[in-house]
Amino acid sequence: MAGRREYRAAELAQAAGITERTLRYYRERRLLPPPRRAGRVAWYDERHLARLRTIDGLLARGHTLGGIAELLTAFTEGRDAGHTAELLGLREPRPWAEERPVRLTPGQLAAYFAGPASADLAAALEIGYVAVDGEELVHVSRDLLEASAALAGEGIPLSAMLAAGRQLRAYADALADVFTGLLREHVLPEILAPGHRRPLAAEDVRRLTEALERLRPLAKKAVYAEVSLALDRRLDEDLPPDT
Repeated sequence: MAGRREYRAAELAQAAGITERTLRYYRERRLLPPPRRAGRVAWYDERHLARLRTIDGLLARGHTLGGIAELLTAFTEGRDAGHTAELLGLREPRPWAEERPVRLTPGQLAAYFAGPASADLAAALEIGYVAVDGEELVHVSRDLLEASAALAGEGIPLSAMLAAGRQLRAYADALADVFTGLLREHVLPEILAPGHRRPLAAEDVRRLTEALERLRPLAKKAVYAEVSLALDRRLDEDLPPDT
């Protein structure tokens, strides 16, 4: 067990932000793997803490404990891997996806932010920035991870960034609606038409991927320019005229 932190039940419950009673209940429901036992003492480790954070994140998304138990069992055993991985936030990126997830140990993630607090990790899990896969954490985007770490280096607390991230996610979804609407109406209506839910043929995937390779940089450039202009306008409003 060298190099891996271990917790007694009370310590694990505190780190996960739950009560010992809840921890015992999760054990009884077989939501956690068995702890290591040394005599009469049960020792838990980072895998158990990561599992508790996964449970907390899934509960926040509206899953029941019974459904979570089925998801975790199916994912561990490899059954219905695509469906369960998607619900756990671990689905493989689509061919046209630009952002790629990055796998980290809890220690590696902590090193990016000088040791994020348990509450910050729970918030990141709830928002969907981080998922748990066994002993590893999976961050949704390397670019987002590195940008967040750089902002933390500028003195912005991780908790503040996560709060801003919730707002940014909502705004980004709205922007995505604008651009997918343009794609749906003017570029690929036969693929992106409302109610079009049949599996995409290989040719459809190729056309969608190629269209996004051409148009995504233009959309990002437009958004970047609008955000830059908006920052300038806001600073002009907030600062004295003679600054």
